[in-house]
Amino acid sequence: MTVIQILGSGSLIPDWAEALESREFGSVWGPLGEFEILWLADKLAFARWRMIPNSAEAELLHIAVDTAHRRVGVAKRLMVECSKYLAANGCASLHLEVRASNIPAQKLYESLGWRRINVRKAYYGDGEDAAIFCLSG
Repeated sequence: MTVIQILGSGSLIPDWAEALESREFGSVWGPLGEFEILWLADKLAFARWRMIPNSAEAELLHIAVDTAHRRVGVAKRLMVECSKYLAANGCASLHLEVRASNIPAQKLYESLGWRRINVRKAYYGDGEDAAIFCLSG
């Protein structure tokens, strides 16, 4: 898997990544915001993170893998690459929210050393809870 990093606010998202984001999340967030980083993996997957200034933290905003390429390690390799980069750039604590019903994603995060630390009740627009995970270096 080749990982391409796009750094900096305002970077445009490739069409294939926007299409994947739209399919998976129902909308497209658009250009990268300030302190955001996007990892692209072989037109198969992406991970969008925000580094939180002056806090040594980063938050996973979105991760998506094309349906035809799930369960073959793409997301795992992508998460490992992102975590290494973020740690090397001063982020000692990583955070994410995931749907309570998304058990496969939660198992992936746990296999990579992430810990479930809390729940956000009715976090998503449809009322579903979010499980909050943390990875600390």
